[in-house]
Amino acid sequence: MKFRTEIEITSLGVKIGYENRVLALGSCFAAHIARKLAGAKFRVAENPSGILFNPLSIAAAIRSYADPAPVTRGELGFDGEVWHHFGFHGDFSAPTADEALQKMNAARQAGADALRTADRIVLTFGTAWVYERQGEAVANCHRRPAAEFSKRRLSVEEIVETFAELIEGPLAGKQIILTISPVRHTGDTLAGNAVSKATLRLAAEQLTERFKCSAYFPAFEILTDDLRDYRFYADDLVHPAPQAVAYVWEKFAPAVLTDEALRLRPEAEAIVAAAAHRPRNPQGEAHRAFCRRQLERIAALPEMDFQSETAYFRRCLEINS
Repeated sequence: MKFRTEIEITSLGVKIGYENRVLALGSCFAAHIARKLAGAKFRVAENPSGILFNPLSIAAAIRSYADPAPVTRGELGFDGEVWHHFGFHGDFSAPTADEALQKMNAARQAGADALRTADRIVLTFGTAWVYERQGEAVANCHRRPAAEFSKRRLSVEEIVETFAELIEGPLAGKQIILTISPVRHTGDTLAGNAVSKATLRLAAEQLTERFKCSAYFPAFEILTDDLRDYRFYADDLVHPAPQAVAYVWEKFAPAVLTDEALRLRPEAEAIVAAAAHRPRNPQGEAHRAFCRRQLERIAALPEMDFQSETAYFRRCLEINS
């Protein structure tokens, strides 16, 4: 007897290995996947400008990384408390314009570096609804009055043509994984959210049919069809619970990671876990031997960046020398 409709995912045509560099952009679900990759020591950059929900804001971020002109004071807004930018998440707002500009320009340069070096791009579309101010879609409304914005739903064609230009331009030569965020935007009403997700899904389908360098991973379908139960959601009943994120990652890894990456991943995760271990006797010989073993394991994996772990184990040995 079966009580679930489990999804079967075939291996994607786009693969990620430890030799690749990944740039993940989009909604908070892109952040979840990026952090899982980072936790397994893949080389990944996550949303340099902050979380981006709609395709036009993701596209604008990519263009800003491809041609990283400095953010100027004239682009900022001030709400009486903090300076903000409609192309950046609120995490980059600051009490002074200079501080905001410093954070935003550092983020834009980080995005430019990530885009230049990345050969794998993970894009997660969250909503087809956009808020426009002075004719431009904003990435974040920064709690400004609703009267300052107009709201509309993007068309499938608009999304497809926007990203077709990017794939043939700044993203040329890179392989792309498209996903749709399973997070429901209840503020658009459930009916409006359903139309939004359908629009995004059709756009993703057309892009993968048109460009062989792209592939679709069904994160949306995993949560809404396979895990069709509120126990897999957080307390807000909108975002996926940690258990659901872990389940999606279990599906993502064998579908996307190379065979070599799948073989090495457990060792990488074990080293990360070892660095988080707190010994019973930090000054004891047993812990010194433990640290030496971890450094030997790290030395056997030169393709991975264990800088922080290496520093921790060496520091433990120095303290006890």
